[in-house]
Amino acid sequence: MTNDNSTGFKDYIKTMSQLNLTADSIGKALRSSVFKGLIREEDSAAIFYDLSFLTNRLKNMVSCFPSSALHGLAIKANPLLRVLEFCRGISGNIGVEAASAGEVSLALKAGYRPGQIVYDSPVKTIADLRFALASGIHINIDNLSELERVNQLINQKKEAINSPDFGSIGLRINPQIGIGTIIESSVAGEYSKFGVPINYFHAALENAFITYPWLTGVHLHVGSQGCPPDMLIQGIGVIYDFATDMNKRRKTAGLPPISNFDIGGGLPVSYHPDSKPPLMQDYVDAIASRAPDLFDSFRIITEFGRWSFTNSGWTVSRVEYVKRDPAINTAMLHVGADLFVRECLNPSDWQHEYSVFDPAGKLKTGKDKYPYNLAGPLCFSGDIIAKGVVLPRIEEGDFLVIHDSGGYTFSMWSRYNSRQTPRIIGYFNEGERFEILKERESLDELHRFWQ
Repeated sequence: MTNDNSTGFKDYIKTMSQLNLTADSIGKALRSSVFKGLIREEDSAAIFYDLSFLTNRLKNMVSCFPSSALHGLAIKANPLLRVLEFCRGISGNIGVEAASAGEVSLALKAGYRPGQIVYDSPVKTIADLRFALASGIHINIDNLSELERVNQLINQKKEAINSPDFGSIGLRINPQIGIGTIIESSVAGEYSKFGVPINYFHAALENAFITYPWLTGVHLHVGSQGCPPDMLIQGIGVIYDFATDMNKRRKTAGLPPISNFDIGGGLPVSYHPDSKPPLMQDYVDAIASRAPDLFDSFRIITEFGRWSFTNSGWTVSRVEYVKRDPAINTAMLHVGADLFVRECLNPSDWQHEYSVFDPAGKLKTGKDKYPYNLAGPLCFSGDIIAKGVVLPRIEEGDFLVIHDSGGYTFSMWSRYNSRQTPRIIGYFNEGERFEILKERESLDELHRFWQ
C-alpha cells in the first residue's frame, strides 16, 4: 500500500485525516497571522489552508489504496495553482482530475505529467478531444456520441503516423443505483446528465467494449456529500460486475483487458465536529468485500475533491457591522454568496460550524441572548450564509470564522458586485510558518477582468 507501513504512522495519519480543525487550532493560526501582520487593514476577509493537515489527510488516502492507484484530486474543488503544486509533492500517487480543458491546462501548469491527469467533462469539443489525445492524458468518455468522435480521431491519427499514440481511455457508465439526500450533487439516478446509463444501454456498452481495443477503462461517480458509502459501494459493484464480465469476453476475442477502474470520489466529509464521517480505510475495506478482485485486477483511479480539501481550509471575515433587531442579530460580513453560493441558495443542505474571535484572535465564548444571521456583502436579500445561529456576542471588528471551507468555495467565486478576491494563506504547524498562496486581487486586476 503506502511507502511507510509502520503501525504508528498509519494510526497517526488515520487520526489526523478524520478530524475537523478545532476552534483552538484555528485560533492559534489566526493569532499568529494577526501578530505577523498577515491580515492587513485591506484584508477584510481571508482564506486559510492548514497545509500540515492537508498533507496528513492525503497521506492517509494514499496509504489506504494499492500502491499502483492514481488519486486524481478534483481540481473543481480547489483550483489554486499553489495548492495543486503543493499536493503534487506529497506523493507520486497523487494526480488531478480535470473537468474542463481549462483545468487540464491548470494541471499541466502545476507540473503534473500527462499520466497523472484524468480528463472528465460531459461536453468535450472535437478540439478538446484532439488536444487530450495528443497530450497523452487519461480521458473518460462521457457518452456514446463522444465515443464515436474519439474513434474517428484515433483512426485519423493511425492513418497519419501508422501507429496509435495516445493515453488511456475509459468510458463513464451511470450505474443507476439511485440518488442521495442532496439531489443537486447526486449523479447516479435513473436519469443523469453524466455517463451512459447501464440499464438502458447495456447492449450498446457491451458492443463498445468488444469493438474498440483501446477502450481499456471504466468510470463511475455516484455523487458527493449526501450519498452514503453504501450507495457508493453499490455503484462500484455494478460497474465491477460489468467490467469483470467484459474482460472475459475481451479475452475470448483476443482484446487487451479493461485495466483502469475509476471509482470517482464522493466519500462524505464532516462539516460538524460531533458528526461521524466514514473512515477512508473502512470504505476501502468495504469496496474490497463487494468487489474482491478489484484491487488486484485493475489499476484504481480515484477522484476525491471534497474529501481531500474541505476540512483543511477555513475562512475568516472581519465583522463590519452588527444590526440588533428584536429577537435577532445580523452580523454583516465581507463574504457571502460570492464565496458560499451553495450555502446561501440551499441552506438546508449546506451548513458549517462558526467561531467568533476578538480583533486580537482570542476565541470568544458564551452565548448571546439572541441568535445571529450571518449576512454577506452582496446586493440581494438571499446573501445570508446562515440564519439563527447561536454564537457568543459579536461586536464590530471581531473575526467570524467559517470552518471546513477548503473545497467548493473559492472555486465557485461569483463576480457579482465586482468584489475583489481575498488573500489566501497557507500555514504549517498551527501558524509556525506561513505562505501566501494567492494575493488579494488588486483593483487593476479586477478592471482587467471586465475589459
